Amino acid sequence: QVQLVESGGGLVQAGGSLRLSCAASGSIFSINAMGWYCQAPGKQRELVAHITSGGSTNYADSVKGRFTISRDNAKNTVYLQMNSLKPEDTAVYYCNLETRRRWGGYDSYWGQGTQVTVSS
Repeated sequence: QVQLVESGGGLVQAGGSLRLSCAASGSIFSINAMGWYCQAPGKQRELVAHITSGGSTNYADSVKGRFTISRDNAKNTVYLQMNSLKPEDTAVYYCNLETRRRWGGYDSYWGQGTQVTVSS
């Protein structure tokens, strides 16, 4: 069993910053990648940022230059530093974990989500 615990969401004014954290625990053989996705009301869940075990990162165009994803491999934790926040960043943010199985194959896990609200 794998658990993801997210923290750091909240209410912030436009131009402000937030830092999201997601800690993974449980039966994890190896982590392939971790990422953050967001889902606004009435919209599909979409990628915000992604980081591989090797440290390669990928960002949605809308957050490039404002958000930074990082990870602490020793703590199985991924972070999302969100700067220059805009009202359109308002959404529920979900942590995603991709793990490798010992004998091949991958699994994907989701956190419970944390609300980020940016007021204008």
